[in-house]
Amino acid sequence: MSELVVLILYCALLGSGVGFLAGLLGIGGGLVIVPVLSGILLHFGVLPPEQVVIAAIATSLASILFTSTSSALAHHKNGNVPWELAPWVMAGVALGALISGFIAAWLPEHLVRIVFVVTVVLIAIKMFVSSSSDIRQDHKIPNKAVLTIFTTITGGLSAMIGIGGGALLVPLLTFFSVDMKKAIGCASACGIVIALFGTIGYVSSGSTYFNLVDGFAGFVYLPALVGIICTSWFTAPLGAKATHYLPVSIIKKIFAILLVVMAVKMMLG
Repeated sequence: MSELVVLILYCALLGSGVGFLAGLLGIGGGLVIVPVLSGILLHFGVLPPEQVVIAAIATSLASILFTSTSSALAHHKNGNVPWELAPWVMAGVALGALISGFIAAWLPEHLVRIVFVVTVVLIAIKMFVSSSSDIRQDHKIPNKAVLTIFTTITGGLSAMIGIGGGALLVPLLTFFSVDMKKAIGCASACGIVIALFGTIGYVSSGSTYFNLVDGFAGFVYLPALVGIICTSWFTAPLGAKATHYLPVSIIKKIFAILLVVMAVKMMLG
């Protein structure tokens, strides 16, 4: 069995896990994909260490385009996407993701790594101390212009570190008194937009560094992308369905611990 086939199988196993998490928690899965895929790319010698992280982030975003679509369709079917709110959130995250996709290519690799680690740790802390009923009734949704500014920042940071945005959007929306399940559904839908515009930025900015002959579309490594989406597309709806049956508050705490482990691994390289 060739090394490329083994790499794709590893990525397929990774995709099955992140797809379920995407549906369950409204995250794109990038928080798991980026550090694990970085290790896979290094193990198989696909790229030198200094280029691995940005390729993993770009590939993560491209895979989230498919994972979030599958997850959002499932949440829409369950009536958990607040479409009266989603377009304004999407507009902000789209702008932020597009800008970030171009900026990140010019940032030093170690700086992107630090941004990833710090953000992941903060998200983990938030996830660990919150619960599935963590709704702040004293914070109302701001006017649409202010909400778009908030989500632009969220989308930019999400694209920069290669995540779909749910890990940032869900805490933001629940802070503004949005029901947890609807916040997760909205985050899934917005993950599509973040992934789309972020991927456009990474493909465009990476086209001068890599080419299709080597298996790359810009910074996106296509064999890994195929491996991840061939399983995540099918497991994301399972995660969305599980939100009705599993204790999300407990799962969030377990996932928070996993995030800290991933952050440590990413920092240590």
